[in-house]
Amino acid sequence: MPPVFGHGRLRLYLLKLLDEAPRHGYEVIRLLEERFRGRYAPSAGTVYPRLAKLESEDLVRHTTEGGRKVYAITAAGRRELAARQAELAELEAEIHRSLDALATEEPRPGDDRHGMPRLARDTAPLRELERLLDHFRDEIRDTARDHGLTPTRLTRTRTHLTTTATHLTALLRGEGEEG
Repeated sequence: MPPVFGHGRLRLYLLKLLDEAPRHGYEVIRLLEERFRGRYAPSAGTVYPRLAKLESEDLVRHTTEGGRKVYAITAAGRRELAARQAELAELEAEIHRSLDALATEEPRPGDDRHGMPRLARDTAPLRELERLLDHFRDEIRDTARDHGLTPTRLTRTRTHLTTTATHLTALLRGEGEEG
């Protein structure tokens, strides 16, 4: 699939998604992946900086709910979205054409019955874990930034992260599983 979003177009699509409903960043990532039928899922490093930029431009604002930032479009964001409706309609038409073309493509050697490369399908669980880790890292960073990181908090957090990493590694290795 060619690049989905040209310059400024992801920004526009984020405004559209937030106009539909307030969302947290990870939800935006999952929604994009769903709308692109698994063919496109931006990283946290792509989405969160753009949300922060939109917020700095007063096009979106965030509230914190359950420890997560939930972004909502502002009146200024709605005005920009309204002013760019023709561009948004063109973008959505391009997206649908691309996805329809992919759906009708002949499978290539190595594709599964859905036309997805086998390697991509096999690594989907790994990509999901990577997205969760990206989200977790961003949440830790935002919380530390918002609440301060004293030496005591740093030490306790490091200890908990190390313990958690050890447990997760053992889980992924299958250690302790009954079989």
